[in-house]
Amino acid sequence: MRILGLDYGSKTVGAAVSDPEGMVALGLETIIRKEENKLRRTLARIEELIEQYKIERIVLGYPLNMDDSVGERAKKTEEFRELLMRRTGLPVILWDERLTTMEANDILIESGVPRKDRKQVIDKIAAVLILRSYLDFTRENET
Repeated sequence: MRILGLDYGSKTVGAAVSDPEGMVALGLETIIRKEENKLRRTLARIEELIEQYKIERIVLGYPLNMDDSVGERAKKTEEFRELLMRRTGLPVILWDERLTTMEANDILIESGVPRKDRKQVIDKIAAVLILRSYLDFTRENET
């Protein structure tokens, strides 16, 4: 089963996909929009990815605050989750994404990616980290 991992931001959505066995998370792209609430093209692109990769489940990064509270960004993510479920008919799992953007930035720095180029790929890398965390958790908790 292939799983789509998404890192939903105010103007971007990072996308990653698992291999069919659910062992590896691969970065796909960063979907960019001009305005936060203009989601039609973003949703259409996600639907194209779902069809192209035969996705059966979506894992959506859930940006809880460090104290586990639900802030404004997490509420917007919950709304996006509802849109995704209605539009795709797929299950959408909210997955704790705290610190993934910082970790993605550290990976890019260690890889020597110049600061000016990081913004273009950081959300895709964060999506990979979110999906990898989910895949690792599900493998570790299989019975």
